[in-house]
Amino acid sequence: MSSTGEQHLLSTEIVNRGIESSGPDAGSMTFSVRVRRRLPDFVQSVNLKYVKLGYHYLINHAIYLATVPVLVLVFGAEIGSLSWKEMWWKLWHTTAGYDLFTLLLFLGVFIFTLSVYFLSRPRSVYLIDFACFKPADDLKVTKDEFIELARKSGKFDEASLAFQKKILESSGIGDETYVPKSISSSENITTMKEGRAEASMVIFGALDELFNKTRVRPKDVGVLVVNCSIFNPTPSLSAMIINHYKMRGNILSFNLGGMGCSAGIIAVDLARDMLQANPNNVAVVVSTEMVGYNWYPGKDRSMLIPNCYIRMGCSAVLLSNRRRDYRRAKYRLEHIVRTHKGADDRYFRSVYQEEDEQRFKGLKISKDLVEIGGDALKTNITTLGPLVLPLSEQLLFFATLMKRYFSGTKEKGNTASKGDTSIGSSGTKPYIPDYKLAFEHFCVHAASKTVVNELQRNLGLSDANMEPSRATLQRFGNTSSSSIWYELAYLEAKGRIKRGDRIWQLSFGSGFKCNSAVWKSVRNIKKPSSNNPWLDCLERYPFEALS
Repeated sequence: MSSTGEQHLLSTEIVNRGIESSGPDAGSMTFSVRVRRRLPDFVQSVNLKYVKLGYHYLINHAIYLATVPVLVLVFGAEIGSLSWKEMWWKLWHTTAGYDLFTLLLFLGVFIFTLSVYFLSRPRSVYLIDFACFKPADDLKVTKDEFIELARKSGKFDEASLAFQKKILESSGIGDETYVPKSISSSENITTMKEGRAEASMVIFGALDELFNKTRVRPKDVGVLVVNCSIFNPTPSLSAMIINHYKMRGNILSFNLGGMGCSAGIIAVDLARDMLQANPNNVAVVVSTEMVGYNWYPGKDRSMLIPNCYIRMGCSAVLLSNRRRDYRRAKYRLEHIVRTHKGADDRYFRSVYQEEDEQRFKGLKISKDLVEIGGDALKTNITTLGPLVLPLSEQLLFFATLMKRYFSGTKEKGNTASKGDTSIGSSGTKPYIPDYKLAFEHFCVHAASKTVVNELQRNLGLSDANMEPSRATLQRFGNTSSSSIWYELAYLEAKGRIKRGDRIWQLSFGSGFKCNSAVWKSVRNIKKPSSNNPWLDCLERYPFEALS
């Protein structure tokens, strides 16, 4: 009797044996069941992953595979026909035909050309290190405690509390996120005083850790970029940092406001441009959001949603374009691609700050946000694809596109969406590029469980690829523009970053914007022994509840 695991290799056949001529069953039809071992399905048994990998290797290295053997054969045939003595004699008489001045002139032009080439190239921008702020434990709340704090404030009716509780239950947020104590106050907490107090706590906490880790003095920082979408006081947050750390007077400081959860990558892009214009410098990028100042006390359900998701957090990143910093850097910035869909009113108003009927200020979230985000994502990764995808993936997509075009099928959309897999009249399914061939790690903005799941489906990523996003959402909540750095900290804490690994940071936010940053690890990243927000809970992740 075959085991259960071999049943799929067996086939059964009912055979008609005719009418029984004798015995108790004489005159009746008789049948028998014949069991045979079927031939294996070779197409299914071959691991197509390795076939595909072989194809990619063949395409990407085709020029080398085609030319190197020919060059080796030609060179080998030429050299093989000469003895060592003849070879040196030929080399000497070939160069002796030129005078010393000609040789020196050629050598000088060659060296000058190489010097101009290397000096005119844009300097690489390196990420030396980064820090993610972890608030004190007395600010940690469970979902039930969050609802009780909201109830204690007396600002919400039972219907609003029930709605927030329902959102929290399906949000993907866990019971260890951080909120300011002020949300339980019955007084107005959206004040400059409360905003500055929260900003000082999270920003100075992250920067203190960054300066301690990198041993960089605040006075050595030449560029400072701060992004915070909602809280924009005067003087600015960047001025607050300069005042606190007594930074130098000629520092280039910038303060980005109102740019939503995607502003972290925009800030990195600005810092990169400033470093290219000011070589041999270091830049600090601070990304954060204020929870208390953004607190909405009204009844509009579309405005209550940010209350449920946004949590305390802040990241501080140290960038450098000094060549000597390569040895201690962690990552090199490869690409930044920014997409802005604000020309369309529907996109522009998808995340919109306004007052409700009671004159309470808050962020209104459109019910079409997931669809809008998906469309912005398509545009962004269509632009990013040619920069990062292997040539083989681009050829496969182009061939499929041409086949559909010439067979009368008009492609809807671009390379991006896994969801758009409809088969047109040509019967050809659009080829969706495999972005897992371009990146080893993914840091996708942890906005909500629904958004993370939809992004996974559209990009065709695995649960392992989305693990940093789900873990960050569960442990820290939606920390706005800093969430992608908590995700990178998670990967480092797990010891998964190896030399040469490529990391894709993807964020999106109001406007509507979708931005990508690609980093390449320049060394193996050791598991941190301290100064990592995940160290006290790392053993709990991943677990099945995240999926």
